[in-house]
Amino acid sequence: MSGFVRVCAVSEVAEESALAVELDDQDVAIVNSGGTFYAIADRCSHAAIALSEGDVYDAQIECYLHGSTFDLRTGKPLSLPATDPVPVYPCQVVDGDVLVDVSQPLDPEQPETEQAQAKIKETAAIKETQES
Repeated sequence: MSGFVRVCAVSEVAEESALAVELDDQDVAIVNSGGTFYAIADRCSHAAIALSEGDVYDAQIECYLHGSTFDLRTGKPLSLPATDPVPVYPCQVVDGDVLVDVSQPLDPEQPETEQAQAKIKETAAIKETQES
């Protein structure tokens, strides 16, 4: 499956928390930090621990087992012991629903907002072509 898919309602994810979901056989954490929604692979790159069970603050999520923190915008680790990034996915809110596209993880070297905007434009162009 490709393109944005509804994973939950905005109301299902309290601020500064995460919700575990499965999308296309991938475990994904839907995270609400400061009212902004993110989608990140729900697995710490240091140990096979669900990130959705950790603390969320300041656009970061912390693995509860060893304390590694990850930037929700890029997936990059911000503290040891993790040294490898975690995949992050384009995420958008539409009419009170959270939509995620796991088919194209975001590039940690490019700002998330630029990538997400490009993906939204691409999706809109595909829909427009299909409706023609």
